[in-house]
Amino acid sequence: MAITPATSARERKISKRELVILMAMLMALQALAIDAMLPALPMIAQDLGVSDENRRQLVVGIFVVFSGLGCLFPGILADRFGRRSVALFALGSYAALALGCALAVDFTQLLVLRALQGLLTSGIIVVPTAIIRDEYEGDRMARLMSLIFAVFITVPIVAPTIGQGILLIAGWRWIFVLLAVIATINASWFFMRMPETLHPEYRQKIQLRPLLSHMADAITRRSAVGYVFGAALVTSGIFGYVNQSQQLVAEHFGAGEAFPLIFGAMAGTMAISSLTNARIVERFGARRVSHTGLFVFIGLSLAQIWFAMGSWQSLAWFFPLMAANMAIIGFLTANFGSIAMQPFAATAGAASSVQAFVRMFGAGIGGVIIGQAYDGTSLPMAISLLVIGLLCLALVLFTERGRLFRRLNLPPTVEQP
Repeated sequence: MAITPATSARERKISKRELVILMAMLMALQALAIDAMLPALPMIAQDLGVSDENRRQLVVGIFVVFSGLGCLFPGILADRFGRRSVALFALGSYAALALGCALAVDFTQLLVLRALQGLLTSGIIVVPTAIIRDEYEGDRMARLMSLIFAVFITVPIVAPTIGQGILLIAGWRWIFVLLAVIATINASWFFMRMPETLHPEYRQKIQLRPLLSHMADAITRRSAVGYVFGAALVTSGIFGYVNQSQQLVAEHFGAGEAFPLIFGAMAGTMAISSLTNARIVERFGARRVSHTGLFVFIGLSLAQIWFAMGSWQSLAWFFPLMAANMAIIGFLTANFGSIAMQPFAATAGAASSVQAFVRMFGAGIGGVIIGQAYDGTSLPMAISLLVIGLLCLALVLFTERGRLFRRLNLPPTVEQP
């Protein structure tokens, strides 16, 4: 059962606009924990005695991998105890462990704390998706997810600049202190304004066999499986780029201190595409938009390989091509996620959990592999994007039984039977 916008968010204690912004800010905490670190990686490595340049990427990679692992549990708990308590626990853990990272005395300790931060705070990824699925469905859900993603993506735009700004006046440890402060503010906002959205009739008992059945269904049902694993592949491309971006853009292409601005500009294309998707997805349908985007993504990846293999490697060609591919990712992520969640209204928490696990854990592992493949050129990144695009196409073709560009959701003005 879907709640209409007129009766959603438990009789509108919170407006739709505030709901979008609040959900985006929760999810943005994860992006902030990743992207604000990027300018600080050389300083962290120097302070904590890390000589291997690729090893410093683990400050980001470990967090992402354990965020994926942690995603297995919050949705199960949210289906039983409600969305509010799980989200508030995640926010509290985020703040506490950010302060712990600020006090780390060696690199191994920092990695352990980052792993725990990812593991215990994954509710900020899972719960927002479950809340939106509680309230909306189909292309309308895709539209809301696009709006959330557009707000959320502003964090990667500004996060490296924030990190760089802190480094100009203080040490890298103060970046973690800032994370703790922002998490505390978000927790207070969520506590005061967000009602419980779990429908009483959907509350699930924690019984192992039904839970495993629900979770297995959410990642194996043919109508969802291609989009679940496709989203993981696309997200691994983002994390792979993030992991090696400081080395690739700041060092290989010589951007230096302009790196945060360039990184933010590329991320900005994802915000623009997400806003565009929010405007067009209910008209054309999530499938048509994402299938078109997938073919464009593959074409852009081929162009990146062509330029990366040439003797004219420069930021002048890398920037527009990478920015364009990131814009296409903005169309793919929200639509893939909403299509994958569509069949699971009664078990939205468990479905969101296991799908987020596949997406984040798979993307974390893939991102580390892509990042560690960095060889001082942009070629490994370009090849990785092409492989991702082709695998995504194969998965979508399997799920859609070879029939692309279908419109399965009727426009919102037409009543569905």
